[in-house]
Amino acid sequence: MRIGELSRLTGASRRILRYYEEQGLIVPDRGANGYREYDDRYVDRVNQIRGLLDAGLPTRIIKQILPCLDKPRSIHFPDATPEMLALLAAERDRLTERIDVLVRNRDAMSEYLSEVEQRRAPAPGSSEPAAGRLRG
Repeated sequence: MRIGELSRLTGASRRILRYYEEQGLIVPDRGANGYREYDDRYVDRVNQIRGLLDAGLPTRIIKQILPCLDKPRSIHFPDATPEMLALLAAERDRLTERIDVLVRNRDAMSEYLSEVEQRRAPAPGSSEPAAGRLRG
């Protein structure tokens, strides 16, 4: 597929896709005409990159961990320094904390929506919403 199709499927602009290429996050093939050609796996890859960027990871770290996200995978990091590993562990812990907050927020929203829907549901045999009736 060409860059426009990848942009459409992922919601990432062509400019962003070119930036990902400059950063070494994606490496498209080139056709005989010089156009970028992406295979279907790049849809997932771009979505992974966007998710990691949204989580606050910089592209230099994303580039390091992208090989870990492929399956089947062969993980080999000859340049993984203790500092890099500590940074990745800290980022992982930060993501875990953020996930916990997001889960709590999602659960609170679900509880709120459930309560509102329950109060708005009409009583059996009544056309009036439950919120409009007096409780007693």
